[in-house]
Amino acid sequence: MRIFDPHIHMTSRTTDDYEAMAAAGVRAIVEPAFWLGQPRTNPGSFADYFDSLIGWEPYRASQFGIRHHATVALNPKEANDPRCTAVLDLLPRYLAKDGVVAVGEIGYDSMTPAEDEAFAAQLALAVEYELPALVHTPHRDKARGTERTLAVVAESGIAPGRVVVDHLNEVTIGLVRESGCWMGFSIYPDTKMSPPRMVEILKEYGPERILVNSAADWGRSDPLLTRATGEAMLAAGFTDDDVDRVLWRNPVEFYGQSGRLDLSDIGDVDATFEGSSIKRGGS
Repeated sequence: MRIFDPHIHMTSRTTDDYEAMAAAGVRAIVEPAFWLGQPRTNPGSFADYFDSLIGWEPYRASQFGIRHHATVALNPKEANDPRCTAVLDLLPRYLAKDGVVAVGEIGYDSMTPAEDEAFAAQLALAVEYELPALVHTPHRDKARGTERTLAVVAESGIAPGRVVVDHLNEVTIGLVRESGCWMGFSIYPDTKMSPPRMVEILKEYGPERILVNSAADWGRSDPLLTRATGEAMLAAGFTDDDVDRVLWRNPVEFYGQSGRLDLSDIGDVDATFEGSSIKRGGS
């Protein structure tokens, strides 16, 4: 079983996690920029963080044979802090980097006017830099937040197929599926989705445009729950090909739209996807 985790916060994890992930079949990941738990007070702290995402973390991952890519953005929670809004001026420097495969995480936390402005501005950057967008849906009032998210995406002019709306559940998947955006699901030990719930969604909706991630971070989370989801799929009667599509080919197809995926030296990778471009050399 080969696994591409399309949303995992390895800055919060240990090298033991990388080792366990590699043993479980994780061969590629995308690490989105996010809120680190402690509020940041100036754009310089974001610059140091972004530098780590495109430098130090790819090195850490490479020690275990895992290919690391990143997304960068001003996250929704910190978009509400006026001390951090200048981060938007830093982003073009990082969106031009080879290892950056999307703008994200962007979207909503509390659905404030400041979040509206940051969300729209960063969708515009995704269009300008021809990158996909990774969108965070709020943890509270999720249905209304998802509706508002899709309205802003539609207004931005970005192609729906270049957007993944993440942290979905049984209530919100229908809205996103109808929009033409990709559907992202985070598998957690206690909150968000579980492997059995994810299997039921796949039974009902099929594997098209679905990304499954662990989103493992500094809270209670598990970077091996992508593997657990694949095993649950097999136990429920899905084929090896179904599992490979959900856990490998779908994230490759989505992030391949950036033209910056570097999957060289990974092995049996099918790099032919309509509308995507897989980089086949060093970055």
